[in-house]
Amino acid sequence: MAPAAPADASAGIVAELIKNDHVRWWNKPNLRTLYLLLVPFCLFIESTSGFDSSMMNGMQALKYWQDFFGHPKGGKLGLLVACYNLGALTSIPFISIVSDHVGRRWSIVFGSVIMIIGSIMQGLSVNLAMFVFSRIFLGHGIVYAIVAGAALLGELGHPKERAFLGSMFNAFYGVGAILGAGIVIRTLLIPNNWSWRLPSLLQALPSVIQIGFAFTVPESPRWLISKDRGEEALAILIKYHAEGDASNELPHVEYAEIKRALEIENEGRRRGWAELFQTPGMRHRSMVAAFLGVFVQFSGNNLISQYLVPILAKIGITDAHTVVRYNVGTQAWGFLVALTMASITPRFPRRRMYLLCASCLLCVYTAWTIAQARNRITKSTSSSYAVLVMIFLYQPAYCLGYNALTYVYLVELFPYYVRTKGLSWFQLFGRSAVMFGSFVNPIGLENADWKYLIVYVCWLCCEIVIIYFLFPETYGKTLEELTFLFESEQEDRAKLEQSAHKALGAEGPVTEVVEHPEKAA
Repeated sequence: MAPAAPADASAGIVAELIKNDHVRWWNKPNLRTLYLLLVPFCLFIESTSGFDSSMMNGMQALKYWQDFFGHPKGGKLGLLVACYNLGALTSIPFISIVSDHVGRRWSIVFGSVIMIIGSIMQGLSVNLAMFVFSRIFLGHGIVYAIVAGAALLGELGHPKERAFLGSMFNAFYGVGAILGAGIVIRTLLIPNNWSWRLPSLLQALPSVIQIGFAFTVPESPRWLISKDRGEEALAILIKYHAEGDASNELPHVEYAEIKRALEIENEGRRRGWAELFQTPGMRHRSMVAAFLGVFVQFSGNNLISQYLVPILAKIGITDAHTVVRYNVGTQAWGFLVALTMASITPRFPRRRMYLLCASCLLCVYTAWTIAQARNRITKSTSSSYAVLVMIFLYQPAYCLGYNALTYVYLVELFPYYVRTKGLSWFQLFGRSAVMFGSFVNPIGLENADWKYLIVYVCWLCCEIVIIYFLFPETYGKTLEELTFLFESEQEDRAKLEQSAHKALGAEGPVTEVVEHPEKAA
């Protein structure tokens, strides 16, 4: 069974303080402004990935794209789709260096600039090689923004809404997916190569928006404290977590916990990527993140997001106009479900929801396999409709855990000092899995037909077993408490609790770093 922290850790001081806060975020002017600005700056980051997947899905139905690239199938089609994730893999060694050195905001800006350049090159491609290179360039930029954006949401959000913000991060994948699929519907009518060039250029839109809002939000308080800029960090916590009330206990306790957690983390730690494996607890975290990266990207979801066209062709739906409309329909349905699950799933224990998610996916894929087999054997029309139903049912099953909880769970799982490395480690396995799937899926669909779906049925069984035995529970704890999640870290957890109690001691809130209290207002 997965190890769990003792019960007293779940009842932290921060958790007790926010229980007494009954004012909703939309009734807090400063916090409301912050969250509204985080939407275009952070939440739109995943829209770029969603745009790319649905755009590439729709392009497979475009006559001029097919003609320009020689009607790609099998491995060649896999290359065109997978090179985006190949580019993402090339950025893994540099992400934590950039994010931890220049901060979360500049890391997002850096990745956005790269993606804008890649989109322009993709739209102006003159041959297959240029198109592939531009997609590699695009993929290189996206991970800088994703890792920094997920970390910033978790580190800047109020403890009450932190899980919800992280859940919404993945949900906004659907915004880009709907835009990408919808744009292809319109450009399908353009009788030349601009039918695919225009969507490629418009892929830069989310990145342009991110740069435009880059400095309307503050930097991560945890990053500022790690750079000995505690006064700025405390001012941010007071402004947004206490609405400018410097006498409020919450920001002072948060500051004390963050500062003490960083001190404990730095005691005897190694530097570099070895940090991910230096203790039993860190090795456990790294193993969970690696498995989660594979689960999120290799649970059959890429069949729908990248290869809907050949799937529909297998059940007799080949008309280009019909196919692109089904693409829009699946993406819109997925976005609606993702938003709904993002508001519900974070309220429940993480491990339980992951088990439910994987179990539901297993049921859906089993039924899908049976329906597609029956369609191919008997040519039954009813079985074609059954396949479509399973494709739509897949979305709520997937969003139960893998969509709604992934970045929430990862931010909770990894301590601050190794958070960007942990997210990068997750991206390494996730991008590798999706790249492998992008290559293998079209070949499997072409050669094995419905039998290829059995691979995912078997793999989902393995996922359930791994989640049950390896995934720890993180629900109901602050980020600082989760720094010392495992049994081997109990001593450090006690030190952290002592610092939080000291912050609420007889001498009042911690104010040692605030030389000019008026700046916190």
